[in-house]
Amino acid sequence: MSTIPQRLENVKKLQARRWENEDHWDTLNDLLIKELDEILLIEPENTSALINIGAVYSDMGENEKALEYLKMALHLGSKDKNLFVNLAIVLVYMEKHQEEYLEYLEEAEDKTEDPLTFKAYFDPQSR
Repeated sequence: MSTIPQRLENVKKLQARRWENEDHWDTLNDLLIKELDEILLIEPENTSALINIGAVYSDMGENEKALEYLKMALHLGSKDKNLFVNLAIVLVYMEKHQEEYLEYLEEAEDKTEDPLTFKAYFDPQSR
């Protein structure tokens, strides 16, 4: 049986493959959500899983849901750079005030990325 870190590594690999397989985008997102939900059933306070599921929901355009998961990771004390970047991305997409997301970007500057998390996709031209 896989450990949680191994499962998170697999999630990260699968997430990267979404961009190479855009024909299977929805299927891969469903797989990612299912795996991350299972991890969170085992470890509800796993901030890496919370950050990743937030990124996936952001990529799917479900920013309210993404924000819920990201805020949970924040309240649990995560210092992961990807958390703060993802919070900023979601707030930009939600068209929040600039001060709100700039604060998270500033916070991210001196942080380190957790190798088990990833950033949400950001395209300033897209929405």
